[in-house]
Amino acid sequence: MAAYALCVRDGQLLLARSPAPGGGFEWVLPGGGMEHGEDPYDTVVREVEEETGYLAEPTALLGIDSSRRVLPARFGRDVDHHGVRLVYEARITGGELRYEANGSTDMAAWHPVAAVSELTCVSMVGKGLAMWRERPAAGRIGAVRK
Repeated sequence: MAAYALCVRDGQLLLARSPAPGGGFEWVLPGGGMEHGEDPYDTVVREVEEETGYLAEPTALLGIDSSRRVLPARFGRDVDHHGVRLVYEARITGGELRYEANGSTDMAAWHPVAAVSELTCVSMVGKGLAMWRERPAAGRIGAVRK
């Protein structure tokens, strides 16, 4: 389980940069895994602050993304992974932009929403933007689903 924030301000989307498998970097929505017993709302608030320095207030639950895939394991046994990701719309209420130290991301920045497709991003960025634009009543994007 994970929770992510989609923060749009003045036509710009807040993203964090993460090392990509195999080298390089990719942009991600601020957010991440829930701690045991943690409420998803609290997860997204904590993760935005950790990765960007900003204080955020989730204002709407945009949707839920569920994915299942088999991952090769290091010890000879494949892992059947099921990920459930909640995407919140959030507004920045305070703090200052800063980079995460010793975490899963190394940079945070605002990007024009219209130019996000030109960036190297994980698929959750596109899914989150689709949820933000479409506001699906069932909380699920059918066309983007993999």
